[in-house]
Amino acid sequence: MTSGRHLRNPVLPGFHPDPSIVRVGAEYYIATSTFEWFPGVPVHRSTDLAHWEHAGHLLDRAETLDLRGVPDSAGVWAPSLSHHDGRFWLIYSIVRTVGSPYKDVDNFLITADSIEGPWSEPVFLNSSGFDPSLFHDEDGRHWLVNLQWDHRPGRPSFAGIVLQEYDEGKRALVGEISHLLRHDELIEGPNLYRRDGWYYLMLAEGGTGWNHGILMARSRSLTGPYALDPAGSLLTTRDAPDAPLLKAGHGELVETPDGEWYLVHLASRPVATPEGPRCVLGRETCIQRVEWTDDGWLRLAHGDNRPRVTVPVPRSAPHTVPVPAADRDDFDAPVLAGGWSTLRVPADPSWLSLTERPGSLRLRGRQSPHSLHGQSLVARRLTSVRCRVTTELDFRPAHFSQLAGLICWYDTTTHYYLRVTHAEGRGRVLGLTITDDGVHTEPADAELLVEEWPRLLLRADFDGAELRFSASPDGTDWIRVGPVLDATKLSDDYGDRLRFTGAFAGVCAQDLGGTRAVADFDWFELTNL
Repeated sequence: MTSGRHLRNPVLPGFHPDPSIVRVGAEYYIATSTFEWFPGVPVHRSTDLAHWEHAGHLLDRAETLDLRGVPDSAGVWAPSLSHHDGRFWLIYSIVRTVGSPYKDVDNFLITADSIEGPWSEPVFLNSSGFDPSLFHDEDGRHWLVNLQWDHRPGRPSFAGIVLQEYDEGKRALVGEISHLLRHDELIEGPNLYRRDGWYYLMLAEGGTGWNHGILMARSRSLTGPYALDPAGSLLTTRDAPDAPLLKAGHGELVETPDGEWYLVHLASRPVATPEGPRCVLGRETCIQRVEWTDDGWLRLAHGDNRPRVTVPVPRSAPHTVPVPAADRDDFDAPVLAGGWSTLRVPADPSWLSLTERPGSLRLRGRQSPHSLHGQSLVARRLTSVRCRVTTELDFRPAHFSQLAGLICWYDTTTHYYLRVTHAEGRGRVLGLTITDDGVHTEPADAELLVEEWPRLLLRADFDGAELRFSASPDGTDWIRVGPVLDATKLSDDYGDRLRFTGAFAGVCAQDLGGTRAVADFDWFELTNL
């Protein structure tokens, strides 16, 4: 029996993959992956599992998160948040090599008394594989469980799940490594739980695409052997291509104060295209209610293994009134609001200021949109494939190497950029640059002379699979810039490279001559339609 109130999935729309959940008292916290974006690991807070508010980032200092040079879709993978002995514990990976036989990955641990921090200095744990999590056993011992990666030809890269004890006093892993489980299917994302004399191993299976799912195994002994659930996948949509939530998998469990159980997991909402479905918003965070059977296995409460869009909230959940997220940022605060992210490096006064021109975001141009090191770019996640993005720019470039504008972003290999630059003999011009799976073009017929415009407003309209750019000199009359673009290319499912993030929209500035030309953005608005 439930309260009759429901949550609606995804509870964290847009790019919020690999969710990790923990309850402390009456509050729930979810941490998610950020890959190459800074700051790392956003955390959201809720008291009812339905309404979530941004509560900061757990990796927000340059000294704890150096992402310069990491490839697209590398960086921070699959954080795992837990609470034990009055402290929060965060395990996370930094992956520095993708798309080759190797995975150069370092796994770290930080702790804090409060979710707001301060967080401890990172403790290096190991580099044997990604997706680590920490299990706190009833006897007070701590155990790190992670995937073991095998780079050797002719062998499964996903070489099974391994376990090793963490010694808090020594701040290091100690003892023998135990191999818990190998499986013919690709398995990763391990999390351990203990209940009624059993150790349960929750696993992500089948990769992060259309074959994704969640699988359970159990053992009477921590170190195994572990037996797989004979019913197969706890959660998957691999056999339901028309489901509203696809790619469902990679989850964690949480128990309510009244003993109800919920599963947090990722899923994606596709846009149909002639080439097949593409998930522009990336992998999003969802929640399902689960129940334990009489024979000790876990099942989705609604009876099958497919995720639902609407799910009952806990019986004792308080009635909360959601606070809507602000559509518009007028840049009146001295620091960036929590919804903004930067690429690989933190926002610092050397290239970003909210005080030099009060009421404006000032960017100093740095490296190109193809750079893996020093871009002056700030962006927000898209949370709907039908939305409008608008900003106002004050920028007077003196050279063709100086650019600034509005960018719709997937990664350095795929993005659309409505930018202002300087053309010899013509002055300030507005045009479009396209980077399409690594191929760069600048359509000559998508250029406007804007030297005499009194104001410069830039707009991007997303409508399902279509993206349109426009500009205005007064905020009333809008002029289309360039053709209708394929918005679905800003997705995990386009191109030949490994892709794990989601679409963003933001503003940026470049000065390829190194003189740090200044661009001021008066405001930014992202409105779901």
